[in-house]
Amino acid sequence: MPETQSTAEISQPEPTAAPTPPPTPEPHLLGQVGELVHACFSGIYIQTFEPDEALRELAQLAQRESWRLGAWDCETGLSLPEHELTLPDLAGITDPLAVLRAAGQLSAGASTTLLVFRNLHRFLGATDLLEAIARQVASGKLTRTFIVIVAPVVTLPPEIEKQFIIVEHELPSREQLGEIAAAIAQGAELPAGPDLSAVLDSAAGLTRGEAEGAFSLSIVRHGRLDPSCVWHVKRQMILKSGLVTVHRGEETFSQLGGLESVKKFCKRAMRPQATAVDARPRGVLLLSPPGCGKSQFAKALGNETGRPTVVLDVGALLGSLVGQSEATTGSIQ
Repeated sequence: MPETQSTAEISQPEPTAAPTPPPTPEPHLLGQVGELVHACFSGIYIQTFEPDEALRELAQLAQRESWRLGAWDCETGLSLPEHELTLPDLAGITDPLAVLRAAGQLSAGASTTLLVFRNLHRFLGATDLLEAIARQVASGKLTRTFIVIVAPVVTLPPEIEKQFIIVEHELPSREQLGEIAAAIAQGAELPAGPDLSAVLDSAAGLTRGEAEGAFSLSIVRHGRLDPSCVWHVKRQMILKSGLVTVHRGEETFSQLGGLESVKKFCKRAMRPQATAVDARPRGVLLLSPPGCGKSQFAKALGNETGRPTVVLDVGALLGSLVGQSEATTGSIQ
């Protein structure tokens, strides 16, 4: 009888694949605008204080998706950065109405076209322009021609406000601020560890251009990135609003009698923590009659924790016109 081969097999452990690094998150604007275009939202309004950066990201998105991108502003007119403009009469034209009327010709031969208008909100008082925008946004769903307005404020007349969706262009993240700092500072000019964290904390809320300027000035003054210099520049920028000021005094808790429990709680709450950041207290409400040290405590708390104290003038929020107080309050970011 021939020998039968055993069917039992010894299982060998399968080789484990090397862990793949997590994908690099794409900029928030790219992801959100890409989703809106694929969902066929033909009217997109991007609120941004960095229009050049927003346009650069939109150009990156269009190149990746093989879309056609047209950009217009009132100074240089219409341009197609990655394509040749086939309509010579529209080259450099500064009339937005003419560009809108030619949107169908500009999108001919392209699967998807983005027409980006910079600061178009300044022209939205013209009735013929509003009707052209409304007509183009309505037909853009069929022709896949998308109207994108890029502006620092959201100003949409009621005639077209329902046809647009708002996208906020976020300010640089902490990682992006770190990249800007590393690109500007060389060698010993770039601190490390807690000193670098202090610099990035002081630069939070700045645009890319503002951060570059603050970092460059810090190197000129101190030979390295210094948070005090960044805060000095940031303080001047905050003053533009006319609503808030930044206090940088010499007050400390040792100059305040009593309030020991509040002192301990606030210092513990604002101490840097590696974990459970979202679970930390976000503020404290001080309520007392006048003259009990509330303002002095807030000023001293900033010095005790190495943070500036931002003072808001509530009286400056009030306006005499209907809706002015609400608009002023909403302008604080």
